[in-house]
Amino acid sequence: MKSSTLTVIPGGALSPALGASAHQAMQGDSPAVTRLRDIIEQVAASDVTAQVTGESGSGKELVAREIHARSRRAGGPFVAINCAAVTATLLESELFGHVRGAFTDARSARDGLFVQARAGTLFLDEVGEMPLEMQAKLLRAVEEHAVRPVGSDTTVAVDVRLITATNRNLEEEVAAHRFRSDLYYRLNVLEIRVPPLRERGDDVLLLARWFLRRHADETGRPVADLAGEVERCLIDYAWPGNVRELHNCILRAVTLSRAQEITVDDLPARIREHWSGRTDLLPESPEDLLSMEELQRRHLVRVLAAVDGNKTRAARILAIDRRTLYRLASRLQVS
Repeated sequence: MKSSTLTVIPGGALSPALGASAHQAMQGDSPAVTRLRDIIEQVAASDVTAQVTGESGSGKELVAREIHARSRRAGGPFVAINCAAVTATLLESELFGHVRGAFTDARSARDGLFVQARAGTLFLDEVGEMPLEMQAKLLRAVEEHAVRPVGSDTTVAVDVRLITATNRNLEEEVAAHRFRSDLYYRLNVLEIRVPPLRERGDDVLLLARWFLRRHADETGRPVADLAGEVERCLIDYAWPGNVRELHNCILRAVTLSRAQEITVDDLPARIREHWSGRTDLLPESPEDLLSMEELQRRHLVRVLAAVDGNKTRAARILAIDRRTLYRLASRLQVS
């Protein structure tokens, strides 16, 4: 998870908070999540390296945890590290360990995460951020099923199931020579795509109500449900931050609400403004209806605002390529 660099869950057991949210995030009736659950079952039955792809906040680590919990390695540890949150200098020591005196602060020997995850699962989040030099060392560890601690002349055999995750397109990274092709093929034996929240239909309401009940119970707030207008607002919103954004949205709403149900006024400003803008697109009078070009322009403006101007994410939400997005923005005079 983004909030922590390293997570070690011994014995395969999830902490109460993580376990509950992980289980719930995989729930839903949408075809996208039903298919995801089926894929998780199939992947868990094998022991090969898997790669989880998806947008930031969509629940990639939760999928990795589910795979571990349903696999033959469930009794072993689940160890996770965010590769983007560790400097290149420290990452080798974190993964492979070090011997005493290997560097200035190495006052004692320390096992790396590959060793700590023995008989369990090692999850490398944001693997696409790993420096090229470190990629070569990771490739060797994967191929040899062994690691060499920093400062040591000997290797240590390891037995781990490796799961990686990224929100980058690694094929594009390989083409740009930012990611090793040989490592890519080693990690991408099984690929699992986590659907963004906007593709999950009414699942957003199931998740919102679960987050609501959880935080209402934790804080003792009297909030019990969502107003009807809030339901329509949550379904209509694109959720560029996915499940993580929804979670934070509901936590904020439960904290601020003074009634027994969440209202639109309890939602973050960006979501309120999106809903207000959407209702403006549906006037009752035929004279006030907008042209197709104006509808496109307003929608493009809102999508870009929701992703802070990130055109790659905007293109992904709109299901078009970046070149088409630039042409559309130019034609509609949207900067």
